[in-house]
Amino acid sequence: MPSGTWAPPAPYDLARTLRVLRRGRGDPACRQEPDGSWWRCSHTPEGPVTLRITDRSDAIAGGLITGTAWGPGADWALKRLPALLGADDELDAFRPRHRVVAAAHRKHRGLRLARTGLVMESLVPSVLEQRITTGSAHYAWRRLLHRYGEKPPGPVPEGMRIPPSTATWRMVPSWEWHRAGVDRSRAAAILRACSYAPRLEEAAAMELPEAMARLQLIPGIGPWTAAETLQRTLGAPDALTLGDLHLPIQIGYALTGARGGTDEQMLQLLEPYAGQRHRAARLILLGGQLPNRRAHRAPHSRIAHL
Repeated sequence: MPSGTWAPPAPYDLARTLRVLRRGRGDPACRQEPDGSWWRCSHTPEGPVTLRITDRSDAIAGGLITGTAWGPGADWALKRLPALLGADDELDAFRPRHRVVAAAHRKHRGLRLARTGLVMESLVPSVLEQRITTGSAHYAWRRLLHRYGEKPPGPVPEGMRIPPSTATWRMVPSWEWHRAGVDRSRAAAILRACSYAPRLEEAAAMELPEAMARLQLIPGIGPWTAAETLQRTLGAPDALTLGDLHLPIQIGYALTGARGGTDEQMLQLLEPYAGQRHRAARLILLGGQLPNRRAHRAPHSRIAHL
């Protein structure tokens, strides 16, 4: 049961940093416990791992994050614990250019961009989230992990699972994708990605433009999915999500008060944040005045009865 620590610069917000890695409150692979600790179950290059992360900050020692790991991938996970917690995030490179962004930046200075170093772990759930409601995607993720995920090593909370390996994803029969509400095109994109998983995992060591291009070589993986994946894999501050139904509207309204924003308008508004556009967008969503969201026009994916 090896462990490791990292002393983050103050201020630091563990929950805000890691929350983006959780696919809904019922995510079997990533969970926050009532005591504030976080549990993550992953497939690493060295094997499965369970990682428990706790914040042991106090007035004397200051901030101290502790990670305890179980399983064959424990050493791999602990070696990369600081990066996962945002140690590589160059927060000082960010300069607010709008009042709403500056206010959110001051309020949420403890936010760091987490870097998992794992591509497929973020790619599969990102594909599941294409063109459907978030709730439907989270349902599919939970169902598939409970059905095909591995039991994690260590004393994990009940119900947690390690996401299936690429070999296991490729063995999921068509009717199980259907029962989980995953249509044929999304299932096919995941299976194609699994066939090229070693090449896709190389993107974890690439710069953002090259990593975006590598992921989009797979049919069914476009700019939206690639950005959502690399925001987590690389902790990429400029991996702005394009093609989203709500984000351009929210960004446009927060910065201008106008409704009906487009990707092109969002890119113009965020041009002053070149190199940091994803961070700026996250801060706007955290602190900006957002329009009332209308009913989601993407299809609800509970298709098992069809």
